Amino acid sequence: MELPSSLAEIQSQLKSGSLHLPSIASYYLQRIKEHQDLNAFVEVFADETIAHAALVQEKINNGTAGRLAGMIIGIKDNICFAGHRVSAGSRILENYTSIYSSTVVERLLAEDAIIIGRMNCDEFAMGGSNETSYYGPVKNFADTGRVPGGSSGGSAAAVQAGLCMAALGTDTGGSVRQPAAFCGVIGLKPTYGRVSRHGIIAYASSFDQVGPITRSIEDMALLLEIIAGADEYDSTAASVPVSPYSAQLSDCGKKRIAYLPETLSAEGLDPEVKAFTENTIAKLRQEGHLVEPVSFPYLDYVVPAYYILTTAEASSNLARYDGVHYGYRSPNAIDLESTYKKSRSEGFGKEVKRRILLGTFVLSAGYYDAYYAKAQKVRQLIRQRTEEILSNHDFILIPSTPGPAFKIGEKMDDPVTMYLADIFTVQAALAGVPAVSLPVGNNREDLPLGLQFMGKRFGEAELLAFSKYFLEINGR
Repeated sequence: MELPSSLAEIQSQLKSGSLHLPSIASYYLQRIKEHQDLNAFVEVFADETIAHAALVQEKINNGTAGRLAGMIIGIKDNICFAGHRVSAGSRILENYTSIYSSTVVERLLAEDAIIIGRMNCDEFAMGGSNETSYYGPVKNFADTGRVPGGSSGGSAAAVQAGLCMAALGTDTGGSVRQPAAFCGVIGLKPTYGRVSRHGIIAYASSFDQVGPITRSIEDMALLLEIIAGADEYDSTAASVPVSPYSAQLSDCGKKRIAYLPETLSAEGLDPEVKAFTENTIAKLRQEGHLVEPVSFPYLDYVVPAYYILTTAEASSNLARYDGVHYGYRSPNAIDLESTYKKSRSEGFGKEVKRRILLGTFVLSAGYYDAYYAKAQKVRQLIRQRTEEILSNHDFILIPSTPGPAFKIGEKMDDPVTMYLADIFTVQAALAGVPAVSLPVGNNREDLPLGLQFMGKRFGEAELLAFSKYFLEINGR
């Protein structure tokens, strides 16, 4: 059975009767069984998916189905879904069942999307390789000896391998865009505040954003259109009106595009990534766009500033997991103090404990001004420079990652090297602007590579329209 690659094609065939949703659901469930070795899912809602598919098929037959009828989607294991377990890839939330649904899940279900399961991810979304998960590493479908990227690695690998049509991830400093690049799919980080964070297990609250991972821009635009918008349960969700993104994909025109020369001379940049980026610059110029170098002098500061700020927020957000209220409680505890100590030391993995300690340190008396306060000032400089560039240009073009997917275990013993893999994705996170990673082809080892475009705050409509055009001129 060969399924169409986009929701519009699926819906057309569902409407004509040449496809039936329960059959599509069965197809994906079979694909998941065949590729269990990828470890993309931590739980599959098999029976529920089949039953839900039958109900949505009835709606399709009656002409009452929602805009996402026919879409079978996975959600990252830090997105709450009432009556279902959610663990953020951590032992400390093992067997925890959510009592409510996140806003994004409610909006998906209201438009008749079918949620097929929860996707593996780095523990509490802290990682760039999907190796810190309590459930073990996810594998890249292009080469199972390599990582899919993180922290939304399960989401990206599942879309890459055709285990579901689309997936939701979360992007704190690149956790949607980096795995999308490693897996050869499309990943979007919306403007901070564009999508509600209600019901998302927090890592760093001033950075976290839910983002779609898809194979087509059309599906991404529709998903964002549905999940975006104000939310009474999240004061950080912006009240800026949501554009009909899916209906605004044709108006492109000639653009002013900045590229950052510092990224092309960055230490550790893979030669093939550099070549793909330079070829893209040349091609866009041939297409009549103005593409020019613009200096960004803060590239060496983006990763340190990002990790100081996010670990500080993580230290605060993860204080609630104490072995008392819910989740894992150490069986070796004998009193209140040992309950805290043993539950947290046994329940959290190595990387999460490292970040909690780092965050507690930078917030501590005597170090707050030297680290946290200074990082906030750097963040403001990065935001101001990024917005200054975008005030004179439509987009900023940079690589998504310094190189292709690396081998499983290759960087786990060197956290600094792992953190530096985020060098091209954290700028958009610090600035709060939207950014999309687009597949541009494979390297000589047949590993996917991605390029990234950043846009103006709440400029997702223009960013998505240009992304569609960009993929078309690259034959994708």
